[in-house]
Amino acid sequence: MKEMLTTWQHDVWPTVKSTHPLDTGTGVIDESAFNTIEVDKLFDAVNHAATTAGQSVLYRSLTQPLDNLDDIKAKQEAVEELRNNPALRDSLENIVQNAAGHENHFYLLLFGNFLGSFGSAREDHEIEGYGYPQYKRGIRFMLELVGDIQSADNPESPYLKSLFDAIKAFADTRPYSLMQGPAYITENGIQCKQQRSGSLSPAVIFVPRIIKPLLLALTVAALWLLTHFAPPDMKQAIPDEAIFLTPLLLLYFPIVGGFDRDHCIVPLRNIYKSSPAVAKTLDAFGQLDELLSFLKFADNVGHDVVLPTLIDSEHHRINLSGAKNPVLSKIHSDYVGNDLVLEDDKLVFVTGPNSGGKTAFCKTVTQIQLLAQIGCFVPAKSATMTVADSIFYQCPEISHLSDGEGRFGTELKRTKDIFLATTAKSLVVLDELSEGTTFEEKMESSSNVLGGFYRKGNSTILITHNHQLVDLFVKQGIGLPRQVEFANDAPTYKLIPGISRVSHADRVAKKIGFSKEDIDHYLEDSQ
Repeated sequence: MKEMLTTWQHDVWPTVKSTHPLDTGTGVIDESAFNTIEVDKLFDAVNHAATTAGQSVLYRSLTQPLDNLDDIKAKQEAVEELRNNPALRDSLENIVQNAAGHENHFYLLLFGNFLGSFGSAREDHEIEGYGYPQYKRGIRFMLELVGDIQSADNPESPYLKSLFDAIKAFADTRPYSLMQGPAYITENGIQCKQQRSGSLSPAVIFVPRIIKPLLLALTVAALWLLTHFAPPDMKQAIPDEAIFLTPLLLLYFPIVGGFDRDHCIVPLRNIYKSSPAVAKTLDAFGQLDELLSFLKFADNVGHDVVLPTLIDSEHHRINLSGAKNPVLSKIHSDYVGNDLVLEDDKLVFVTGPNSGGKTAFCKTVTQIQLLAQIGCFVPAKSATMTVADSIFYQCPEISHLSDGEGRFGTELKRTKDIFLATTAKSLVVLDELSEGTTFEEKMESSSNVLGGFYRKGNSTILITHNHQLVDLFVKQGIGLPRQVEFANDAPTYKLIPGISRVSHADRVAKKIGFSKEDIDHYLEDSQ
């Protein structure tokens, strides 16, 4: 919950997409791979979380995925338990749905803007009056969440059990005791019931309502004494009703309400907002919602899904059958699945004309690897893979005037950064190599780069139109040549063995209306 806790300390309402990729070489994916793999779209495809906390956790998982085999298997085991135990799943879904209805009340309590005594709330983040209803609704979210988890049947998987225990443990914390009440306002600050045990020092008990019977009784008694012992001429000048009502309206409510807001509600919400215990509880709750989101994704994707079999290996391996793109297959029910077996070969060449599905296939592989490393189902008939310590995806970049390197230099810098950060357990996708130079230099540079990755031992997939480069490696017995299939001048989106030696550039030009014939037509019309 580190990211959410940091956000709270800056008084910012929690947002779903608040986590960012780590720097190159420090996390599984960096910002460039994050953008190229289209993690935001992947999140939208997988996300079925019912709460802000759940969506935040899911987005964090995709942004900073796990790289430890045991941790991922623990999440998979939790997903399996929920899938195989409908009663537990239904119970947890009811808990999450109930909490979802009150979650924003808690955020409003923590981050809402007080408008003052006479302001009228027009926005969701505004609090009018003295904040009594907002306080009661806000703490009810946390109290009911803990109570519901305490009443639920205990799960068996260690991961699920740890989340349940984390939420239950909140009941033993000071913030929970303050929420449960009473909270005491003392000269040493706000104290909970346990802190006041045995203390004889004076304290004001905070009750979250404007009508306080004892205080009101004392006020009425004082007014009664005043009316009965006031001088006769004062009694005649001021009616008894006015003597009672005017002080109540002008003094009691603003004094009592203002005191509770400024000396009780605001300090209490600051305690909750900065509490690691609150953050940890919300994070555990979000992780429960994330697990349910995985199951809903599997139920709604519309085709085969599987929890990947994760294996340990000295270098990255992946074996996919009928793998479909998690994003595009939700949009297109007839999306074509593909197989990929990358064991000891370590290097795959994907060739073929434009618009044939090369990039979509490579994004399918990287997105599936990413989903596997957050413990989620993947769209495939079967999937076996190792955990990648890094997932890199390099695509052609536009050079900037400030870098002074041109397209070739800009790309080569990115390739160098990837190369230095990879290990034998990394997955790397390279979309073309050595653009922006002569063919001879492109061949030499690309050969050197691919040879370096091959010797490192990681899984490398190269998308290329350079069939001469593929020929060079295949003749050495290095790498698997694959091409996208075309039939009747149209792509089938199947990946088949072989090397494509055509580009279909004219077909693409005609499709977008910029073939030789189109250019001639435009020129004729302009004369």
